[in-house]
Amino acid sequence: MEQILGRQPHAPGSASLLLWIKGKLFTWNILKTIALGQMLSLCICGTAITSQYLAERYKVNTPMLQSFINYCLLFLIYTVMLAFQSGSDNFLYILKKKWWKYILLRLVDVEANYLIVRAYQYPTLTSVQSLLDCFGIPVLMALSWFILYARYRVIHFIAVAVCLLGVGTMVGADILAGREDNVLIGDIVVLLGASLYAVSNVCEEYIVKKLSRKEFLGMVGLFGTIISCIQLLIVEYKDIAMLICSVIMISTARIPLCKNSVCELFGVKNIIMKLRVNLYY
Repeated sequence: MEQILGRQPHAPGSASLLLWIKGKLFTWNILKTIALGQMLSLCICGTAITSQYLAERYKVNTPMLQSFINYCLLFLIYTVMLAFQSGSDNFLYILKKKWWKYILLRLVDVEANYLIVRAYQYPTLTSVQSLLDCFGIPVLMALSWFILYARYRVIHFIAVAVCLLGVGTMVGADILAGREDNVLIGDIVVLLGASLYAVSNVCEEYIVKKLSRKEFLGMVGLFGTIISCIQLLIVEYKDIAMLICSVIMISTARIPLCKNSVCELFGVKNIIMKLRVNLYY
C-alpha cells in the first residue's frame, strides 16, 4: 500500500531501535547523573568567576582561604556525623586504621584546589577551564586504567587525543599571542593542578565505591581543614591580615593608618598604605 501511494516503507526494526535507545539513554540514573554533573559544572564556573573577580577587582589573592572554608563546612557536617557512628564506621576506629592514607589523599586534594584557584590570577578564565578539562581527562583515564582497571573503547582514545590537542592549542595560543610570562606560569600551574585533581578523583571514586561516602566526606573535612589551615598560616597570613585591615578601614573609614594592632602584628603597614591609596584614588 505504501509503495502504491509513493511512500517509502519504514526500515524494519527502526521503531524497536528507537525504543532501545530511549530505554538506554533516558533512564533515571543517567538523567540524575547529567543533572548532578551540570550542577557541579555550575558551581565550578561560579568558583572560577568569583576567584578571578576578587583577584582582579579587589586584589584578594587568598586561594587557600577559599578552600579552607569549604573544608570547614564538610568538617562541621560529615565529620561530626561520623563521630556519632558505632562499630567499624566510628570516627576513632577509622582514624586509627587509615589516618595516614587520608592524610596523603587530602594533601593531594588541598594542593590541587590551591593550584587551580591560584591559577585564576594569571591567565584568562577560559584558558584555565579549557586546560583543566583537556589535560585532566587524559590523566584521569590513564590512572583509572591502572588503578580502577577501567577499560575503554577506541572512541575514548580518540577523545583523549582531541583533549591533548586542545592542551597544545591553548598553550601555543598563549605563546603566539605574546602574552606576559605570568600567563605561561598560570598554564603550568593549571596543568599541575589538573594532574593532582585526577589523582584525587580516582582515589575518591575508589573510596566511595569500596567503602562509604560518609566516611570519605568526614575524613575530607577533618584532614582537609587541618592541612589547609596550616598552609593558610604559612603562605597567606599577610594577605588575610591585609584583607582584615582593609575591611576595617572601609567599614569605619576613620581608623588611624595602620596603628591597628592587627596590622602591626602581621607587619603589613606598607601594604595597607598602598591599599588606602588605591581605595581613595
